[in-house]
Amino acid sequence: AAADPVSMVPGSLERESWCNEHMIHKRLDIIEEKVIKTVEHLESEVKSLLNIISETTSHIPTAPGTPLIDIFDGQY
Repeated sequence: AAADPVSMVPGSLERESWCNEHMIHKRLDIIEEKVIKTVEHLESEVKSLLNIISETTSHIPTAPGTPLIDIFDGQY
């Protein structure tokens, strides 16, 4: 069987390694960008939900003498 002439060229392993590393970095950059966009979207959603909760709880009428419950204190 004939040997692959490209693999016999000096430095071809280094080029292949560089190419593989370059592709990995490219993919990691794409993943990083998607993660950043997802985190930004989730931060926006959480902020929106907290605003809705805050607005809703501030408009709930309470009877005089009723203790206020902090839903964020972790007891419930």
